[in-house]
Amino acid sequence: MTFDPFTIIMLAVLAVLIFFMFRNSRKRRTEQQELQSKVQPGAKVMTNFGVFGTILSIDEDENQVLLETSPGTVLTVHRQTIARVVEPAAVAAATEVGPADADGEPEYGERVEDTPSDETPDTKKSDD
Repeated sequence: MTFDPFTIIMLAVLAVLIFFMFRNSRKRRTEQQELQSKVQPGAKVMTNFGVFGTILSIDEDENQVLLETSPGTVLTVHRQTIARVVEPAAVAAATEVGPADADGEPEYGERVEDTPSDETPDTKKSDD
């Protein structure tokens, strides 16, 4: 039985696809295990639907998490809806507003406060 070049190429592509499929599956599994190890009472988390909160307690039997979104507001969510643990450094970096550059140019989207100046605006007068 002889294999033509097209068949060999197709088998090689299939082998590469299977390799990447197993690799991605293993990677996803390790990320999920890492997330589950970080999910503990007191951790600040974000759910799949974008709600931020602090874990109060975890019920392993029912797969439920009590999540405090604001003082006095407690939500009961399924454990699998916890998308990620919010790191304090990541929150601070995302909310931090940086000052203007050293050369006086503001960053893109940064608001610049108007400072009053002693100069009068240049106006052109016509010679009529």
